[in-house]
Amino acid sequence: MAEKKKILYVQTSGPANPERQYAPLILAQTAIAMELEPIIFYLGMGLKVLLKGEAEKIKVGAFPTLKELIQQTAAQGVKIMACQQSMQLFGGEIGPSDLTEEAVIAGAVTLNDLALESDAILTF
Repeated sequence: MAEKKKILYVQTSGPANPERQYAPLILAQTAIAMELEPIIFYLGMGLKVLLKGEAEKIKVGAFPTLKELIQQTAAQGVKIMACQQSMQLFGGEIGPSDLTEEAVIAGAVTLNDLALESDAILTF
């Protein structure tokens, strides 16, 4: 059986850009339907939307809240990854317990490995 093609979505935009938050989640759900293997990696300011209580505040147009979309996406099997180094970037104000339960903490090496293994990379 052929290995699934991998697509990596890198989210660096924070809560100040709510419209940019929806794209990787919707695209990842679409990738699952296409039998691809999507992963969403949040780093830098993008990490802020994974803080508990933050995604609930973001709602654009007729879409559900960002929290609902994150939950739906994770439930479909998409990995939601949070950058460990970005947590340190914010001076220790963000720890593992501050993040939404869907987030898995990963380091810069993981991001580089994912980029090297992916068939496509999109950034937001």
